[in-house]
Amino acid sequence: MNRRWLLFSPLLLAFCATLWSFDTTKTERTIPNNSFTKGEVLRYKVHYGLINAAEATVELSDEIHKVNDRPCYKATVTGKTTGSFDFFLRIRDTWRSYIDTTSILPQRFFQNIEENSFRKKEYMDFDHGKNLVQVETHRKQDPVKKGNFKTPDNIQDIVSGFYFLRTLNYDNRKIGEVIRVQGFFDDEVFNMDVTYKGKETVETKAGVIRAIRLVPKMPENKLFKGENAVSVYLSDDRNKIPVLFQAEMFVGSVKVDMYKYQGLRNRLNLVAKN
Repeated sequence: MNRRWLLFSPLLLAFCATLWSFDTTKTERTIPNNSFTKGEVLRYKVHYGLINAAEATVELSDEIHKVNDRPCYKATVTGKTTGSFDFFLRIRDTWRSYIDTTSILPQRFFQNIEENSFRKKEYMDFDHGKNLVQVETHRKQDPVKKGNFKTPDNIQDIVSGFYFLRTLNYDNRKIGEVIRVQGFFDDEVFNMDVTYKGKETVETKAGVIRAIRLVPKMPENKLFKGENAVSVYLSDDRNKIPVLFQAEMFVGSVKVDMYKYQGLRNRLNLVAKN
């Protein structure tokens, strides 16, 4: 497993929770969205135990972009190590998705990975009519790799899937209800279940927030302590922004904490302090 998961997997796992069940017709689906709009910026601190290890930013461009003749949000996620972590594990990673404003499906995806001496750039173009994704991968000192892959209906990438989860209504869900999810990453279609765990009040650097707790099912690995090791907290309001991620790992705990936000579509429902 690539070492970047040590710092950013809680954030990425939130982005990997992707596809809800929809009709399999080829008509363009329409997803009501009252949760986000262009210009939204979310900033996070990544804590490894008591150490401030990294920072991450999730932002939507101020402009609507046209890709494949579709109006799209441009969503960009960046992560970088800070402080002492930057000396022995230097990370400068970027993930970007062009998300159809009507269907909340990806039209194009890009990632640029810089981790110590490792370099990788990847481009994906989605054709939802043909259920295909074209992938072009550039790795340092390796020839360019190109491929076409078949995908299920309404496939998501790891970034667009995160925004799609924010459009769902959690008010009438039962604790323990499982959301069946599906996405495309690393040249593969993957399945992942996300379990709704109810609502809690959490403390973040941005304030005390009433939140929706989701737990993605983790595959068996040597990094996380069990399949329910990661918890994702979305604000329990119309924004449904991710405000906190927590992960229990064999080498310690990781916490991704929102400390700053701007451009929200709706007012953030902070809990008043006594």
